[in-house]
Amino acid sequence: MTDSLPLRDRYIQLIDDIVQATLKGKIRSKEQVYQMLLSGVSSGTGEIFERCLEERLNTTQQQVDNPVSEMKQAKAMRAQRALNTISSEWQRVQEQNRVLEAIATATQAVTHAEPTERLTALLRAIDPNREPVLTLSQLTQLAKTLQQDASAISNPDHAAEIQQLSQGIRAGLASWGQLENDLVSWIYDQNQGSLGFEGSPDQRGPWSLWAKKVNSPLPQSLFQALASNQPLHEWIRQQPSVELDAWVELAVILQYLQRRLIAWFDQRVYASKLGARLSISTYIVFAVIWSQLAITLNQVLVPQRERLVNSCFQVTLQILRAFAQRDYFPLYGGVFASLSGQYLRDTMNYLNEPLRRVEGTQEKARILTLLGYSQRAQGQYKRATAFHQEALEIAQEAGDRTCEIANFNHLSRTCVAQKNYTEAINYSQRALILARQTGDKLGEANALANLGYSEVFQAQQQLEVEPEVYESAINYLQQGRQLLERLGDKQSQALCLSSLGIAYVVIQQPQDAIAYLEQGWQAAQFSGDLYLQGVNLAYLAQANYSLQDLEKTIYTGSLGAYLLEQIGAEDWRQAAGLLVILQGQLGVESFQELLAGQRSKIIAVIGVDGYDYIPELLEKYRSSI
Repeated sequence: MTDSLPLRDRYIQLIDDIVQATLKGKIRSKEQVYQMLLSGVSSGTGEIFERCLEERLNTTQQQVDNPVSEMKQAKAMRAQRALNTISSEWQRVQEQNRVLEAIATATQAVTHAEPTERLTALLRAIDPNREPVLTLSQLTQLAKTLQQDASAISNPDHAAEIQQLSQGIRAGLASWGQLENDLVSWIYDQNQGSLGFEGSPDQRGPWSLWAKKVNSPLPQSLFQALASNQPLHEWIRQQPSVELDAWVELAVILQYLQRRLIAWFDQRVYASKLGARLSISTYIVFAVIWSQLAITLNQVLVPQRERLVNSCFQVTLQILRAFAQRDYFPLYGGVFASLSGQYLRDTMNYLNEPLRRVEGTQEKARILTLLGYSQRAQGQYKRATAFHQEALEIAQEAGDRTCEIANFNHLSRTCVAQKNYTEAINYSQRALILARQTGDKLGEANALANLGYSEVFQAQQQLEVEPEVYESAINYLQQGRQLLERLGDKQSQALCLSSLGIAYVVIQQPQDAIAYLEQGWQAAQFSGDLYLQGVNLAYLAQANYSLQDLEKTIYTGSLGAYLLEQIGAEDWRQAAGLLVILQGQLGVESFQELLAGQRSKIIAVIGVDGYDYIPELLEKYRSSI
C-alpha cells in the first residue's frame, strides 16, 4: 500500500491485505490486526475507513448468500470472519482514539486555563460523569502528558503548577493502591446493625482503618478527623499548609473510594435493598464531606483559598449529579438512611451552596426534591416549600413527570405540616391525576396516602363528626397501602402506614392506630428513614397513652423523642411533651422506675448514651416551654 493512492483506495487495500494475510495464516492474533489498523488509518479519517469496511462486509455477505460453488462459499465465509475481526478491532482503535483525544483535550484545558481555574479544569477532566471515564491507566497517562507539557512551558510558575497537578494525580493513584484491598473490609469488622459511615474512635465506619493504610499526611489526617468526629474547621487549621498536589491527591483518593464503594454496594444482588441504602449513604456522605470542606476553607485564611473552595463545590456537584441519575435516587425520602449525628444534622446546609452554582437541570430538580424532604423533616417548612417549588418548575421544563409528581406529593405533605389542609388536598389531587395519566404507580400510591391523610386532618380541623367523612379519607389511605404492598417500596410503605396510624390516632381509635404504627415503624427501620421511625414512635406513644399502657408509652416516647431530636426534627417536642406530662402525673421517682424498666429495650435501639440522654432531653423541653 502506498500513500500516493486516494484515501478510499488505500483503505480498501488495507482491508484486503488483512483479509488475505488471515486466509494465508499470517495473522496469529487479534493484536496484529489492531496494530495494523492503528498504523494504517490516519487520524480524523475514520468515517471513510468505516464506509470501506461496510462495503467489503456487504460484498462478502452476498458471496456467502449466493455462492458460485461450495469452495468459493467456504472462502467467502473465512473472509467474512476476518472482516468481523477487523470490525471488532476497529472498535478498539476507535475507543483508544477517543481516550487519546480525551487526554489531549484534558491536558490542553488544564495547561491553557487561567491560574485560578487550573485545579477546577483538572477536576472537570476527571469527572466520572464524562464520557469516556478515564481508567486508572489512562489517568496515569494524563499525569505523564501533563508532566511532559510542563517541561516545555517557559513560565516557571506555570510549569511548576502543572507539575504539581501531575504529581498529585500520581500520588492519588499510589494512595488508592494502598487502600484498594481494604475498600470494604471494615464492613465485616463492625456491627452489621449499625452499618454506616458515622465515625467513632472504636472503629465504626471505614475512616480509622483507611487512616492506618494510607501514608500521605493530608488524606491520613482527614480520615483520622472523620473517624473521631473532629470538626473540619479544627482539622483544616491544624494543617501546616494545603499544597496543590496534596489536594489533587485527596480528590483522586476520595473519588475512587466513593465510586468503588458504590459499585460494590450496587452488586449486592442478594441484598439489593440494603445495597441501595448503602449506595445512597455513600453518595450523601462524600458529597457532604466535600461541601463541608468548601465551607470550612471559606472561613479560614489559607493560600489559594478561592480555588480550593471552588474545587470542593465542583466535586460536590459531580457526586450529586451522578447520584441523581441512579434508579434508586430517593424521590420520596431516604436522605437519612445510614446517617446519624453531625453528618445528618448539617447535611442540608452543606449542600445548599453547590446547588446555587448549577443551572436548572433534571438532576438539580431531583436533588432539590431530596433536600426539600429533609428540610420538612427538620421543621423548615418555608425552605422545604421553596426547594419543592423550584424542583417542580425545573422538572416540568425538563419533562421529568416522575419528579414533578413527587414534588406535588411533597408540597402536599408540607402543607399538612403547616395545617393548610385545603392546599394539601389540592396538591395531592394534582399528583394523583398526573400519576394516573402517566402510569406512575409509586406516585399514585403516595398521592392516595397524602389525599387521605390531608382529608383526615381537614375533617378534624372543621370538627366533622360524621363517620363517613373519615371512612372516605381512610379508604384513600388503604388504597395507597395496598398499592404500595404490591410495589414493595418500603420507604413509601412506611409513610403510608404511618399516615394510617396517625389518622386512627386523630379519630381516637388507638388500637387500630397501634397496629399500623408498629408496621410503619418496622418499614421505616428497613428503609433506614430515621425521621419516619421517630414520627411513628411519637404517635405510638400517644396511642399507648390513650390506652394507659404507660410502659409502652415511655418506651416509644423516649425512642421517638431521641431519634427526632438527633436529626434536628421539631417533632421531637411532641413525644417529649407527652413524657413530661406523664412524669408530672406519676411523679419523678415513679416515672424513673418505669423508664429504668425499659432500659434494656431502649439501649438495644439507641445505645447507652442515648438512654442516658433522655432525662436531659426532657429537661431541654421543659426549659423551652
